[in-house]
Amino acid sequence: MPTVVGVSFKPVTKVYYFDPGPLLDLQAGEYVLVETSQGREVGQVVWQPRQVSEEEVGTALKPVVRRATPLDLVERDRFQHQQEEALAVCRAKAKEHGLPMKVVSAEYSYDGSRLVVSFVSETRVDFRELVRDLSKTLGTRVEMKQIGVRDEAKVLNGIGKCGRQLCCSSWLREFNSVSIKMAKQQNLPLNPPEISGVCGRLLCCLAYEMDTYEEARARLPKVGLAVETPDGPGRVKNVHPLREMVTVRLDDGEALRDYPADQVKPLAAAPKAGGCTGCSGCALKSRKNGAALNGGPAATPPPPAADDSDNPPSRPAGRRRRRRNR
Repeated sequence: MPTVVGVSFKPVTKVYYFDPGPLLDLQAGEYVLVETSQGREVGQVVWQPRQVSEEEVGTALKPVVRRATPLDLVERDRFQHQQEEALAVCRAKAKEHGLPMKVVSAEYSYDGSRLVVSFVSETRVDFRELVRDLSKTLGTRVEMKQIGVRDEAKVLNGIGKCGRQLCCSSWLREFNSVSIKMAKQQNLPLNPPEISGVCGRLLCCLAYEMDTYEEARARLPKVGLAVETPDGPGRVKNVHPLREMVTVRLDDGEALRDYPADQVKPLAAAPKAGGCTGCSGCALKSRKNGAALNGGPAATPPPPAADDSDNPPSRPAGRRRRRRNR
């Protein structure tokens, strides 16, 4: 199995795998200079060198060049202090070119050789002229990167509905897949403002307790199931996974009552409306199958109806004449 080291380029962002080479004594928190597809960059070690499966690694690993020197860190800090000024220039130039975009951030590489400008737009934007203008104004290579609204919220930071810092900005390194089904499973109101974050998408925290709800619901009857309660038969109207309670509407009235899950038992399935009513054909079939299974002779089917083929019914003369005319 290959040996890798986990490196992150910004706080609370995705962790990338790199080949540590001879630097197997790297510790979490150290800064290293690594080779990336965009050039060399300074990152921080998040995971110490460890062995992982080849399936987890995927593509070929880029190498760790060396530990970052104090000069590398000074250069990185110097260009980080210039990012606010570069961001203001990028926003002014985008407005000057009349492009339908919202510039979110501008980030220099550690040595200032590259500036990555992140923006949000609902449509595709032709920013070639803008890149040329920015490169000439800022004196460096400019790259434009379109991001989504969730990434925008991560960059800008903010306060969530819970009154705390956004998860994506404080500790969540990668976005989880969130669906409306998670809100339904947790009995949350399907009102978009109630289950959406500051980014306008579904709350990331909907996925945190989903496994607990699925395990709890597996032990509860489904909504609409006919059940037997201590007060008589009824039908399940709602379930409460965390409380392990079931709301049942009794058959003898309109009242809704709550019962612990262990006091509710499903009733035997009743035949569907319009189903089989036990006709003679089904009885004959069951006798025939039973005799065949026991090795005995199969039940004799009833005699067929009399064949009247020797005396076929007369056909209308008009019909015979039409056939002759054809």
